[in-house]
Amino acid sequence: MVTYIVREGDSIFSIAENFGVSESQLTSYNGLANQPGLVPGQAIIILSPDITATVQPGDSLDSIAAAYGTDLNSILRNNPGLSRGETLYPGQTVVISYEGEKLGNLSVNGYAYTYIDRKLLSSVLPFLTYLTIFTYGFQTDGTLVVPEGDEELIGIARSYGVAPVMLLSTLTEDGVFSNQLSSAIFNDAAARENLIQNVLSVIREKNYYGLDIDFEYVLPSEAQAYVDFITQFREQLAAENIPLWVSLAPKTSSGQPGILYESHNYAALGAAADFSTIMTYEWGYKYGPPMAVAPLNKVREVVSYAVTQIEPARIFMGIPNYGYDWTLPYVKGESDAPSIGVEEALSIAYNNGATVQFDETAGSPFFRYFLNGREHEVWFEDARSIEAKLGLIRDYGLRGCAWWNVMRPFTQNLSTMNALYNIEHVEL
Repeated sequence: MVTYIVREGDSIFSIAENFGVSESQLTSYNGLANQPGLVPGQAIIILSPDITATVQPGDSLDSIAAAYGTDLNSILRNNPGLSRGETLYPGQTVVISYEGEKLGNLSVNGYAYTYIDRKLLSSVLPFLTYLTIFTYGFQTDGTLVVPEGDEELIGIARSYGVAPVMLLSTLTEDGVFSNQLSSAIFNDAAARENLIQNVLSVIREKNYYGLDIDFEYVLPSEAQAYVDFITQFREQLAAENIPLWVSLAPKTSSGQPGILYESHNYAALGAAADFSTIMTYEWGYKYGPPMAVAPLNKVREVVSYAVTQIEPARIFMGIPNYGYDWTLPYVKGESDAPSIGVEEALSIAYNNGATVQFDETAGSPFFRYFLNGREHEVWFEDARSIEAKLGLIRDYGLRGCAWWNVMRPFTQNLSTMNALYNIEHVEL
């Protein structure tokens, strides 16, 4: 994989011609079809096909996969412009594999709400090992609050060989994480057992593969109660071979202050669950000053600490699939930056004549532009930032990554991941 930085005057045609690759393939794996134009400073990945198939009359993606000893998901990952069941035409080129050595195997989790666009979901699933559906809630007596439509997502995920994971959180209908809910469950044995049995019932009835627990802002005084809760949950799940994930705040030390961090005991929670997902994002956030959502230097600090507390092969590192658009000047307590997709960011840059810059320390792209007399600053993710983050997974021997979330298109970043790693799948 080669990463090319767009210069003034470049076009998709000129870049494809310069590197001797197909213009349609370049457009496809970079997600350029819906972009109004290229932006100076934008990162473009170049993938050189190793093995290709020329479609013959009567061929299908399934028959081509079988003929080359591969699987349909691999074909779809290498040809993101194609979809399952698509009618092929004679003479069409299908990429079987690209040149370049892979860094190894990677387990990939993606989070989705039940209202995700189904076409987008279908384009993302070939790149995933797990699809975690956000979110089940609960009441103080252990009664579940059920998201509408999760059965359909479970069925779609399984049809792609992707393992559906149920998510249980303390998120309320008001969109905030409630430590009153966690306290109620921790301190009421009957309610706790009711919650566990209700979750097990849903997993069995709806055919979920595993469970992810995300309790945020747990009271520091209840840190051990949280560990005991996870331990009790895992014991009952393990009896039915159901894996358990726990989502953890991004800490850099055991004594890190703050209600978000103090109750998340990495060593104890990491040992209590089968896997841990470290939420390595939101340094740059909606109400904060402009900066990268997941600065590489900050992410590295968290991962460096995490592997001293949790077995690396049981860690999933979070990766953001979004950015923010801040209006300047930033005013603490007043500024409110909207979240934007990574492909949306490039459209904003193009439409406003911006040039993408790259912060080497944060390992992230950004740009500034003016709109209605106000300056804006946008930070997002691209192939360079994703490659660097995925490099940490190799360097520290982590199990995989977890995309928060897959609700917006991010074709180039998925293509980058596919170029670097073999995507693992589990037995369903």
